[in-house]
Amino acid sequence: MAADPKPEEISHPPMDQLQGLEYCIDSNPSWGESIALGFQHYILALGTAVMIPSFLVPLMGGNHGDKVRVVQTLLFVEGINTLLQTLFGTRLPTVIGGSYAFMVPIVSIIHDPSLTSIPDDHLRFLSTMRAVQGALIVSSSIQIILGYSQLWAICSRFFSPIGMVPVIALVGFGLFDRGFPVYLKGFQTKQLPILERFALLISITVIWAYAHLLTASGAYKHRPEITQMNCRTDKAYLISSAPWIKIPYPLQWGAPTFDAGHCFGMMAAVFVSLIESTGAYKAASRLASATPPPAHVLSRGIGWQGIGILLDGLFGTLTGSTVSVENIGLLGSTRVGSRRVIQISAGFMIFFSILGKFGALFASIPFPIFGAVYCVLFGLVASVGLSFLQFTNMNSMRNLFITGVAFFLGLSVPEYFREYTSKAYHGPAHTRAGWFNDYLNTIFFSSPTVALIVAVFLDNTLDYKDSARDRGMPWWVKFRTFKGDSRNEEFYTLPFNLNRFFPPS
Repeated sequence: MAADPKPEEISHPPMDQLQGLEYCIDSNPSWGESIALGFQHYILALGTAVMIPSFLVPLMGGNHGDKVRVVQTLLFVEGINTLLQTLFGTRLPTVIGGSYAFMVPIVSIIHDPSLTSIPDDHLRFLSTMRAVQGALIVSSSIQIILGYSQLWAICSRFFSPIGMVPVIALVGFGLFDRGFPVYLKGFQTKQLPILERFALLISITVIWAYAHLLTASGAYKHRPEITQMNCRTDKAYLISSAPWIKIPYPLQWGAPTFDAGHCFGMMAAVFVSLIESTGAYKAASRLASATPPPAHVLSRGIGWQGIGILLDGLFGTLTGSTVSVENIGLLGSTRVGSRRVIQISAGFMIFFSILGKFGALFASIPFPIFGAVYCVLFGLVASVGLSFLQFTNMNSMRNLFITGVAFFLGLSVPEYFREYTSKAYHGPAHTRAGWFNDYLNTIFFSSPTVALIVAVFLDNTLDYKDSARDRGMPWWVKFRTFKGDSRNEEFYTLPFNLNRFFPPS
C-alpha cells in the first residue's frame, strides 16, 4: 500500500478566488480596451440570438423579414435585461440571452392544432407569436415570485459545494480545448496580450472572411441546401430583409393570447432557466474574482430575471431569458471579469438592434464558427464547476457516490430524452395532457436540472448530519448572508444608494 503524501507535497490549498484574472468585477480595463471587449461579448451573444429565431420562425410560417424582426427584438431585450441584471440584479458580469430551455414548450405551441390549421402563413406566424407571448408573460411569475419573495434564497440553504459541482459543470460541459489563446498568449503589444484578450474577434474575423471568399468564388454553389444555409455568408437573408432603422416596442405583434396548457408547459422552462442560471451565477462569480453571491443577492437576481422573461413576453422575442453560458466562458478566456465590459456589450446589443442593416451584417456570421467557439467556452465553464471540488473531501466515498451519480444521470437521462424524441418525434412523456408532456420533457431535457434534483436530494439525505465538513459547508456557510464576508459589500451593493431602500438580508 502506497504511503500517504507528506503535507509539504500538497502545495495547492483551496482558494476563494481564481488566480491569473487581470480584471475583477469592479476593476476596469482602459475605455478603448473595454469597448473592444464589449463588442467581442456582443458578437458572441449573436450566435444564440440568430440561431433560435432561424429555427423557430420558419416553423411558424414566418418569412425572412419576420425572422429579422425577431432577431432584432431578441437582441434589443437582451441588452435591456443585461443592463437590469448588472445594475440591480446580482450585479455580476453576466449577459442575459435567449435560452434553449424554452424550445420544447415553444415547439409544442407551434404544433398546436388550433394554430397549424390557420391557412395563411403570416397570420399563423402572428397567432403563434402571440400564443408564445402569453405563455411567457404568465410563466414569468414563477421566477418573479421565487426571487422577490426570497423563497429561492431559502431553497439555496440546501445547496452545498458537493451539490453544486455537477450543476455548474453540466451548465457548460463541452470539449476541454482552449486552442490558440494558450499557445500564442505570449504575443503582446504594449503589454496587452492581443491574441489572448481578443482571440474571439480575431478568429471570427479570419474565418468569416474565408467563408465569404468561398461564397463569392462559388465553392458552395452545388452543395446541399443545409450546407449552404450553414456555411454561406449570404444565405441567411438577414441583411437584405433588415430595415435601416427599427425600434422594437411592446405588443408589436399584437395582443398576446393566453392558454392554460401553453402556460403550464412554459412554466417548466422557466424553472429550468432558474436552475441553469443559478449554476451560471456561481460560475460567473468565480470568473469575476468575486465571492459566491449571497442567498439574498442570488434571489434578487432571479427576481430580475423573471422581469426579463416578462419583457420577453411583452416585446415578443420568441424565447425566454437565461444567463448566457458562452459569455461567462469568455470572461475566463479573456481573464477580464469587469462589469463595465458587459454593460458596454449591452449597449452594442441595443444600438445594433435599432440599426437593422449594421446588426444584420454581424449576424450573418455562419453558425459553424459559433459552434467551434462554444466548444472552448462551454468547456471552460464546466471546469469552473469542477473547481468547487477543492472545498470538499473527495476521499469520502459518500461524496464520490453523490458526484458520480449526479454526473451520470445528469448526462444520460437528457440524452435518452433527446434520442427518444429524435426517433419518435415526441418526448417519452406522451399522454393526452399536452401541458403535462411539455412539463416533464422540458425538465428532463436539461442536464443541470436533472443534476440538481439528484445531487441536492442525495446530499441532504445521505449521511448528511455527520458530513458537513466533507460537504464543504464550513467554507460555504459564510457566503450565505450578505454580512458573512466583508467583500460582499464591494461586489454586490446596489448602485445609486438604493441599499437604503432595499437593505440586504
